[in-house]
Amino acid sequence: MFGTVIIWVGFLAALLSAVSYYQATNGKSSSISLARKAFWVSVGSAIGASILLMLFILRHQFEYAYVWSYSSMSLPIHLLVTTFWAGQEGSFLFWTLGASLIGMFLLRYTRRQKVEFEVMAVYMLMLSFLFVLMISKSPFQYMWDVYPDQVTQGHPPTDGRGLNPLLQNFWMIAHPPVLFIGFASLAVPFAFAIAALWKRRYREWISSALPWVIFSALSLGAGLILGGYWAYGVLGWGGWWGWDPVENSSLIPWITVIILLHTLLVQRKTGKLTRTNFVLAIVSFLLVVYSTFLTRSGVLGDSSVHSFVDPGNLVYGLLVAWIVTMGGIGFGLLKERWKELGALSVPVGNWTRESFLALGAIVMALSALVIFVGTSWPIISTATVEPSFYDKTNLPIAVLLSLLLGLSLFTRWGEEDRTSIVQRSALPLALAVGAGLILFYLGVQDWQMLAFGISSFFILATNLRLLIVLAKENVRIVGGPLAHLGLGVFFLGVIASGRYGETMPAQLSLGKPATVLGYELMYLGEQSTMDGKSQFLINVRKNGASFMLAPVMFTSAYNNSVMRNPDYASSLTEDFYIEPVSNEQPDTHDHSHSTLELRKDEPQKIEGYTITFERFDMGAHGADGMTSGGGFAIGAVLVVEKDGKKESVVPVTVYANGQTPKPSEASLKNGTLGFQMVGMQVGSASNPSTIQVHITGFPMQSIPDIGHTEESTATLIIEASVKPFMNGVWLGVGLMLLGISMSLVRRIQERRVPALENKKQKHHVKPGNGKNISQEVAKQKEIRTEVMVG
Repeated sequence: MFGTVIIWVGFLAALLSAVSYYQATNGKSSSISLARKAFWVSVGSAIGASILLMLFILRHQFEYAYVWSYSSMSLPIHLLVTTFWAGQEGSFLFWTLGASLIGMFLLRYTRRQKVEFEVMAVYMLMLSFLFVLMISKSPFQYMWDVYPDQVTQGHPPTDGRGLNPLLQNFWMIAHPPVLFIGFASLAVPFAFAIAALWKRRYREWISSALPWVIFSALSLGAGLILGGYWAYGVLGWGGWWGWDPVENSSLIPWITVIILLHTLLVQRKTGKLTRTNFVLAIVSFLLVVYSTFLTRSGVLGDSSVHSFVDPGNLVYGLLVAWIVTMGGIGFGLLKERWKELGALSVPVGNWTRESFLALGAIVMALSALVIFVGTSWPIISTATVEPSFYDKTNLPIAVLLSLLLGLSLFTRWGEEDRTSIVQRSALPLALAVGAGLILFYLGVQDWQMLAFGISSFFILATNLRLLIVLAKENVRIVGGPLAHLGLGVFFLGVIASGRYGETMPAQLSLGKPATVLGYELMYLGEQSTMDGKSQFLINVRKNGASFMLAPVMFTSAYNNSVMRNPDYASSLTEDFYIEPVSNEQPDTHDHSHSTLELRKDEPQKIEGYTITFERFDMGAHGADGMTSGGGFAIGAVLVVEKDGKKESVVPVTVYANGQTPKPSEASLKNGTLGFQMVGMQVGSASNPSTIQVHITGFPMQSIPDIGHTEESTATLIIEASVKPFMNGVWLGVGLMLLGISMSLVRRIQERRVPALENKKQKHHVKPGNGKNISQEVAKQKEIRTEVMVG
């Protein structure tokens, strides 16, 4: 009960602080002291509740339903700590804790900026909503209150249910906290924007809010990429980004905050895009709340592996109320001030830097809108949007964004000079086209991907030039071009690893070499890890080099499903990635007289039918199998032709660890023939893949006898992938985060020392080589104006 009391005290204190700050804005000076004291009480409540929950977790107090649900006696200490934010109730508390800690810095910051009352009034209202969510989903409920039919009061369980095996990883320590800090920080630009609209300070808020916007972009971006790396290296989802709805719901506010970052710089430099910035600051925060709604309301329970599926109607209603309330305040004030803001609006021109940045903002907003619609589709319909939808719609957007980003560096603030833009951009464009020709020669012949590659090289060329110029002047101001340089590297990594990677299922017999995607593999056997999981030793050889990969597979008692952890080796040019599918014991069945063996791309004729095995199909079948956790499905695409008519069928076999493979029958539309894939062998360029197919509808004697099979051995079914230049993805995001970090440090220094920027403008230039001093100073100013971020 003590924990619940603390939460209630925090809520009442936060609400009292918000009301008192509101009164202080209306001239009631006696409310200032009360507002600050109530603020510290609410912060203390959040810290106290967090310490209390952590103590309950570390002391294994299973009388609390939350502690029982997510922890156990067997968890090591580092994973035990992560159970704090593993569940819905704990994640709400951690978000509240993060918002409270940010509020401590914000209070001091706003006092220096002379905007404490109005900004903190809005911020504390937001914090009170977080406390309300904790009241509705408290981590301090007793087991006998939550499970009255299972637990007797005063007799708690001796052990907990434990942590989901998917979450038992080092990255659980970093990914959720960093992401939640990003969520909490976006309330600060929102508070500054509302306060500015409230007090009609339409320009002054820009400089104050800018460091917080950069911090939000940094923390959200870091959280997203930590999750991506976790999925790629540990969870076995076959990649680092799967367009999962909950992944998307965190990506959308990051996109809008990146837009806000650039449009704030436009207003700071030119006074333009005033309305746009208020809209973006409001929308970015609302999207964070909407992300929480999607994740924790249960609406994505059937379409996302991240989603909580049993939140309760109260949480659903509170999250909707939060969105409506904050949206009503923000857009209501914006509507009241719309005409006044219109008077400040100035056209951005056609060929100015601000016009290119405005166009870039529109393009990025279009991407966010596309992702928003696709992510929200399960709310409208029971159907979910396939990942290919996002790939197809965002590809042309990425190409256009890259070109706009590069061209903007050849423009000037407030000056239109089309001829100069063309002249300045000619060399980088020529270099980018030349790089595109090299890509074409190397095999990139899809015109859309080729355009994407050229535009990405254009970003590289323009920002590398700018980075070198600025680094010579002052290395601290290269944050912007460094981040954009990283974007170009990231795009190229996405092209290479995503579009031109290869994936192939393979069957590895114990002790027998097999060539898969150019690598020679030999399955050496199975061994147990320290924690009792099955580890499969695979020797990998290529070009004289040899290394060992050891993917892991085990059956989890937590949810009685098969868990798979991949293993991969990374080189400068590519990653070789192995994911275990199934460990099969020797097969004693003999399918020799009812099974047809098909070699890839070699048609066979039987009873007037021509049957051709075209390829393996991992598509939706593989995804479904992995999501269910019960098995991994592999399909074979067969083309059946008779009397000039062709039809494709895809028999699918589900492999589950330790169980007999389960082939399902795929029939022709007229039902005359049925096909089951009962065996497969992945080959190489010199030795094509083969499958064994059981066919119903033919007399048994009409099927060619493939002979009696040899005595089989233990077999490991895997999915192998080659991901070219995967390091480009990680290097690109690393450069982006480093660039944003440098920009954040610079903006913080500017706020601490307001005269710093003026001091930089007084750059001492020695005359020489016949140059006029005023011309050299003008040149230095032009260089500085090319900085996009930082």
